[in-house]
Amino acid sequence: MARTMWGIMEVSEQRGRYFSQVELEHNAFWAIKKLNFDLEACKEKRMMQLNELDELRLNAYESNHVYKEKTKRWHDNKILHREFHKGQLVLLSNARLKSFPGKLKSRWSGPFTILEVFPHGAVELLDFETIKSFIVNGQRLKHYWGGEFNRQVTPVTLA
Repeated sequence: MARTMWGIMEVSEQRGRYFSQVELEHNAFWAIKKLNFDLEACKEKRMMQLNELDELRLNAYESNHVYKEKTKRWHDNKILHREFHKGQLVLLSNARLKSFPGKLKSRWSGPFTILEVFPHGAVELLDFETIKSFIVNGQRLKHYWGGEFNRQVTPVTLA
């Protein structure tokens, strides 16, 4: 115990440091005063922060929705709408050649004959060479306007 002008002060030891009771009370009072520990004001401020956060979330949701609509509209404009009928000749896009482009290779194979057009864009094709039919997505097809052509494979030797 020590005597001060405020009265008797207790001195306590914690981990080799000496603290006075008056000093600790002064620091605690300063922190409460600094933080403005008014519960009503704190509650009101917190409600405002939550409302702002909710408003930002709704704004982000609306912005995302508008962005998705614009992207969908742009993407739908890029899709070519083609109508296919039974008996037409079409070319089939080869997606593997798109990934590994060959300099002189065509991305289109065919022609194939349309056997049936299903709803939602599916098309059943008939291959002339193998006489087999298969079903593909209609967006992988394009009309074949040319006549007959020779499908010869010419070997090229590189020296």
